[in-house]
Amino acid sequence: MRIAVEPMWNLEPGAELIISNTAWQVQSCLPHLGRVTLVDEDGETWKASVGQLIHRADCRPSTRTRVDLPAANRGRQPKSMDDLTPEQRTIVLLRMEHLREVVTGFRNGHPLAALPHEPRPQYDPDTTTLTQRRLAKMDELRKVAAEAPAQARANGLHRVSMRTLIRWDTAQAKYGPIGVADDRWLREATGHKITPELREALHAVYEESRHRSKLTMRDKDFLIRQYIHETFNSEESDDSDAPRVEIPGYDTLRAIWKDWFGSNGARQRYARSAAKAKAYATGRHIVVHRPGQVVALDSTVLPVKVLEDVFGDPVSVHLTLALDVYTRSIVAFRLSLVSDTSIDVAMVLRDMMMPLPMRPDWGEDMEWAYPGVPGTVVADFAGYEVAGLPFFAPETVTTDHGSVYRNHHLVEVQRVIKANIKPSRVLRPTDKQSVERTFGAIRSLLLAVLLGYQGTDTADRGVDPEADACLTVAEMEHLIATWIVTTWQNRRFGSYAPSWAPRGDHSPNSLFAAAMSQGGFALRIPPAELYYQLLPRHKLMIHGKRGVKVKNLWYDGPSLGPYRGKLSGRGGKNKNKYVVHRDPRDPCFVFFQDPLTHDWHTLRWTGLPAEDEVPAFSDARVREAMRELRRRGLAPKADTELLPVILELIGGNIPVKKWPTQLSKRQRTEHAREAAQAAAAAADRPANAVKKEPQAQPASIPAARAGSPDGKVVPLRPKDRAQQVHDAVNSERRRRREAAVPDQLPASPDLSERLRSSSLLALPDDDFNDDDDTITASEAEEEAGQ
Repeated sequence: MRIAVEPMWNLEPGAELIISNTAWQVQSCLPHLGRVTLVDEDGETWKASVGQLIHRADCRPSTRTRVDLPAANRGRQPKSMDDLTPEQRTIVLLRMEHLREVVTGFRNGHPLAALPHEPRPQYDPDTTTLTQRRLAKMDELRKVAAEAPAQARANGLHRVSMRTLIRWDTAQAKYGPIGVADDRWLREATGHKITPELREALHAVYEESRHRSKLTMRDKDFLIRQYIHETFNSEESDDSDAPRVEIPGYDTLRAIWKDWFGSNGARQRYARSAAKAKAYATGRHIVVHRPGQVVALDSTVLPVKVLEDVFGDPVSVHLTLALDVYTRSIVAFRLSLVSDTSIDVAMVLRDMMMPLPMRPDWGEDMEWAYPGVPGTVVADFAGYEVAGLPFFAPETVTTDHGSVYRNHHLVEVQRVIKANIKPSRVLRPTDKQSVERTFGAIRSLLLAVLLGYQGTDTADRGVDPEADACLTVAEMEHLIATWIVTTWQNRRFGSYAPSWAPRGDHSPNSLFAAAMSQGGFALRIPPAELYYQLLPRHKLMIHGKRGVKVKNLWYDGPSLGPYRGKLSGRGGKNKNKYVVHRDPRDPCFVFFQDPLTHDWHTLRWTGLPAEDEVPAFSDARVREAMRELRRRGLAPKADTELLPVILELIGGNIPVKKWPTQLSKRQRTEHAREAAQAAAAAADRPANAVKKEPQAQPASIPAARAGSPDGKVVPLRPKDRAQQVHDAVNSERRRRREAAVPDQLPASPDLSERLRSSSLLALPDDDFNDDDDTITASEAEEEAGQ
């Protein structure tokens, strides 16, 4: 009998398995007998069956021996474009241009962005096959290598064969542009070979430089050479017959010094963003013929005043909308109290890939009802009942030229979701007119009839829209979501009917159903781990005792235990550094991906109190706290000392009774924005991201908002929020006083106890005789006289 083993379970001798966070190596495997012998680092052996290993919940294959992963991803965190130097990034972009010309016939990958001489005859997709174009590209690169061998060798194009082109094409389809990068660029960082004499010289110069004025690395290099020359290489040394100590060059010494002792506060610079794609006006129209091919994304200020959820003040919110250009379906939207940031855009892109869950007050007519895929199948994949709103993975996302859409974070997001985020062409209003028209439709069909509507112009504004506001942010979000599912998705098209049925009765829902019947529907629901992958990345080292430091705050957790004081082994520009993901909306947590198992773990801010109840704050509040600490002349060694300062800044040093009346409107709006951002971050996190021990909740603190799995969101009432800040500050001060005086004197009795002990009218203790509970008057007089 032969046991079938999954391809990912490579149980050949030498393969590794992770069992209970311990690495075991396969010593021998007999598939026909179903027996495996494992050995750990200490030489301990363990024999088990193949079925037992496969069905263990804590057993999984190690990425260090996974043959289906690139060499740069085995035993390390996945490689990315951030790991490449600017020169290597240029080579990758050049290879991508050659690949796009082979596949499509155009260097930019699309006929609308064609160069004047494209397509060339040997790459014309209408007259040549893919194999012919690959052969033509191979001949072209060989001619270039013969004419300019130095340049071809520098770009890694001097030995490109048919097999190389196929391998590049497969890798870029699976991993993106980083797939065509050479794994030798990101080889494992093994460090430098240091002799004992050089180690002694480095530590000696380090101790010497600590007491001198600030020295440059050139000065330290001179001192290292002086120490080795006078101690080991001079003729007066004790052992003159010993071989002379070889001293590495300046660059090597500088790298060793930076690895061992740091860079003296130097900040690492960020790599340049990807080159901007040039817009070529061809005069041709883009024909969109399937859902998800083009999604228009834009933000605007909602023309209705709403009430924020903390103080109840009228505020303006920003509406971010994602519209499928083919079906005119509103596939995702978000309301935020602050102008949208890159993390908000990333979450909107994630929302359009996730099915919309049903809400408690929605009826059966709003459930998933598209033909071809039963609603029960979609509910099984999603894990909840799904509403009748399309969802898909976008191919191209069209935006405006705002800075929020042009940054390093969005470049990484489009690599993760495998989509192209492209700005609209200059002086081409048709690229994004659909989403602009949708904003006008929402205003005229829904928002204009709501209380608090401000009109399209200041001259059309009412007497006092702020006083008319009656809907909270949560109520407005629920109202818009219900209107989209019930009204917009079922509204008959007018002039936007499809070209193949201009007189047909179509709505966004019917057009999406027709597209499903024509081209099918790929039921792909992204996993919960997509949330972590879309967060901004921070490259840093793991401190042996304190964890990781991100944005002036320290984070720690049990998952960092195996990697404390160790190097990551990742190569490239971020050599030997670990990658930590962080949600800017909620600085209380960061997320770390285990290099071996690729599992995600949550790291808590070390300044969080045990009860996990702290008012929401943002990066701006942390910077304000650091300025306050510098003004006071403090240098805290732990983040627990930052908590009182942050709480005082949040509370504004105002008594509890005066909180709602004395804070200015700007301050109340800032607190409301921070609370809303923390609530949004908590709702986006997976349900098991933050694990909290069950504990009794104080009666004065109401329950957290629905949809927040960790229960950490602050209360929404001003008095409760102020009382919480007041109690947190007092408890933190009490803890610091107790920690400063460990040996405390016994507490003195209060005034009532002292009066009772000396009073003649005090009642005696309950030490009566069990046999006789009565006392005579004479006994009472005797005790009073004593």
